Amino acid sequence: MGDHSIDTTVGPSGPGCVECEAAESWWFHLRRCAECGHVGCCDDSLNRHASRHAADTGHAVIQSFEPGEDWFYDFSTGEMFAGPALTAPTSHPTDQGVPGPRSRVPADWVEQLTRRQT
Repeated sequence: MGDHSIDTTVGPSGPGCVECEAAESWWFHLRRCAECGHVGCCDDSLNRHASRHAADTGHAVIQSFEPGEDWFYDFSTGEMFAGPALTAPTSHPTDQGVPGPRSRVPADWVEQLTRRQT
């Protein structure tokens, strides 16, 4: 694993993207900072809070916060890798939905994400 900064003792900041929750927004997929536990939305989401957290804090390593996924990614190297088990919970609640949270996902979410990518 090299110089990856991972703290296996810190839990996630919550069940959803911290910044999207504060703004009552929504996300596509979630990522968890492996150093401090911050949960942010992925780069396919509208706001890209996980990568913004990495840029702002220098915490370069994330783990997927999606059910059934345990991969890690290092923004500083662009590599995916296998890492240690992090403190539970290791994903958002399955009833939250993808995208989520269900109650805030707009009917035109696919179009919004498509426009964001162009």
